Amino acid sequence: MTSLANDFVDRLACSRCERERAFAPPAATLCSCGAPLLVRYRIDAVRDVLGGEPGRVATRLASRPASLWRYAEVLPAVTPVTLGEGFTPLLEARHLAADLDLGPLWIKDEAVNPTGSFKARGMTAAVSVAIAHGVRRVAAPSAGNAASALAAYGARAGLEVQLFLPETTPVPFIREARRLGAAVQLVPGSIADAGRVMRETLGPPEDNGWFDMSTLREPFRVEGKKTMAYEIVEQLGFRLPDVILYPTGGGTGIIGMWKAFDEMEQLGWIGSGRPRMISVQAAGCAPIVRAWERGDSTAEPWADPVTAASGLRVPCSLGDFLILASVRDSNGAAVAVSDEEMMRAAGSIGAREGIDACPEGGACLAALQRLKDAGRVRRGETIVLFNTGTGLKYAV
Repeated sequence: MTSLANDFVDRLACSRCERERAFAPPAATLCSCGAPLLVRYRIDAVRDVLGGEPGRVATRLASRPASLWRYAEVLPAVTPVTLGEGFTPLLEARHLAADLDLGPLWIKDEAVNPTGSFKARGMTAAVSVAIAHGVRRVAAPSAGNAASALAAYGARAGLEVQLFLPETTPVPFIREARRLGAAVQLVPGSIADAGRVMRETLGPPEDNGWFDMSTLREPFRVEGKKTMAYEIVEQLGFRLPDVILYPTGGGTGIIGMWKAFDEMEQLGWIGSGRPRMISVQAAGCAPIVRAWERGDSTAEPWADPVTAASGLRVPCSLGDFLILASVRDSNGAAVAVSDEEMMRAAGSIGAREGIDACPEGGACLAALQRLKDAGRVRRGETIVLFNTGTGLKYAV
């Protein structure tokens, strides 16, 4: 961890047992107990620079670039490999709010990120750390958008990128990754099968000189994703929304945002309250929803995942226990919607607000309708739903 440490970065710690571990690629970076590692910061040092009063923080941040790296003190201490990612718009959805008789309703539009999705956030951080540690070859399984992002940031950094995608991945994702210089292998089955084939094909990273960029198998994609929470708080004038709806596949986004809220409370930017976190999944692949409904603390893998939302076709996550904890601790919920509901809702986001949403974004609106019908959200509550990518990649 020495080369990452500075005045702000403290250590890596296990998300389950808190055991500390150094970051030393290409060796695997999970804890010995099998859980993901998380980055911990010297919060007092960050507060000394950015301040603990929202007014002072806002003044300090105002002069910084409109990218996620504006929060450099709570990000890895490396030179960024950047394409201008982050600080995406938080758009008030007045027409949809009126349709639902809810509001204020906001859409965090991640489609304007490089390669058209929120995956740019995680990859800028992960690739920046990898290149700083001398990594030259990276690989990952992906359901689509992560492949495009890794291909782009890998190209920017001069890395060799190998991707393993399910055969059912929409063609635009495959073509995009190849245009960006990555080697792409298509695999029968789900992203879990793609990950298995990747490890069988490439062998142990520590023996064969490649670095595993899979979801939660390195700790820095979470750091990039957590900036979504920092941005929401800043964009809302250092206030928290009441509800956040987030489409959940591997779960780095919801895990990262929950981590960011804890950091911001320690910094004095927010209080101890939290938004109700709503994990949204597809009815054809809903391991988190099933576990939440059963009261389980972990999620069993979903057999035969089927959904048009490729980002939600993730049968299991290493961070399942972290996702479920954030939902329960916030008095949130986990909601599954059908493909028909999410596609119809994605169309509504476009027709009513001018945002060409991906199916995963549509799933969040469909879930909001479900929650409204069940009396789980109320008029007057501030609601943020995520559109995690552009709908253009799903065009037939």
